[in-house]
Amino acid sequence: MHIDKEIDTRGLNCPLPILKAKKALADMQSGQLLKVLATDAGSVRDFQAFAKQTGNELLEQQTVGAEFTHVMRRR
Repeated sequence: MHIDKEIDTRGLNCPLPILKAKKALADMQSGQLLKVLATDAGSVRDFQAFAKQTGNELLEQQTVGAEFTHVMRRR
């Protein structure tokens, strides 16, 4: 999987990971992939809802220890 942009939101709580992802996606081309690193446990649910609301595709979510990785495709 080719990641076009990666942002680190570790240490930030809701809604900051979503807001930073929204800003990053706005600067990307359609079809590009964004990877978001987070430590907020609520981010798993938040990114699922964000994908439904915005039409961006949530391709992958992983949990490793206390870190969460989200990969989205820009609509």
